[in-house]
Amino acid sequence: MPRILHDLACLDDRRLSPYCWRSKWALAHKGLEFEARPQGFTAIPRLYDGAHRTVPILDDDGHVVADSWAIADYLDARYPESPRLFEGPAERALCRFTEAWLFGTLVPLLMPMLALDIHDHARPEDRAYFRESREQRLGRSLEAAAAGREDRLADVRAALNPLRLTVQGQPYLTGERAGYADYIAAGLLQWVASVTTLPLLERDDPVVAWLERVRDLHGGLGRTSPMYAIAA
Repeated sequence: MPRILHDLACLDDRRLSPYCWRSKWALAHKGLEFEARPQGFTAIPRLYDGAHRTVPILDDDGHVVADSWAIADYLDARYPESPRLFEGPAERALCRFTEAWLFGTLVPLLMPMLALDIHDHARPEDRAYFRESREQRLGRSLEAAAAGREDRLADVRAALNPLRLTVQGQPYLTGERAGYADYIAAGLLQWVASVTTLPLLERDDPVVAWLERVRDLHGGLGRTSPMYAIAA
């Protein structure tokens, strides 16, 4: 049977999960063929008898693994002869730090700005669920959360300074070759680019050039989903 990665999708076949993007790049990094199978928000609980609430879910010839970190560890253990995602505990710890920084600093800024765009791109059958669950998290309506978001662009750009300063001096976060830390960070910006109607960055931002390099990796895998421009 084909290797399947269940992937979060919305209208126009836009693939918007940062966790799914990192898992797709992880599979490609290992040189493994796979089918990214689209699922809407409310379809996920119907997979595998409701055993998992979120994607990505990897089905590797009957070996079912959920969660992007578990998938990455599984791939290194199952396919040790192919390029590793983590050369050792130190690199894995660096990747954990990258995720903690981005999801602790950047995502709280981005979610209020993007939630309405995500809702508007969600499949019709998913919109009520998305609105109710995200408004509960945000403590306000999606429209109120998005109001005045242009005034918050400077904060988002400033939050990306660690990434910006790093890729000014080297091609990737992990040096001369892309690694899992790049897939984590690029997956987050792929999520933004898949739905935002407000370009977040300036065209000459080093972050944009770095993201374009990552998108081009593995046969242009990062360009397989429709996206808006992330830069003005």
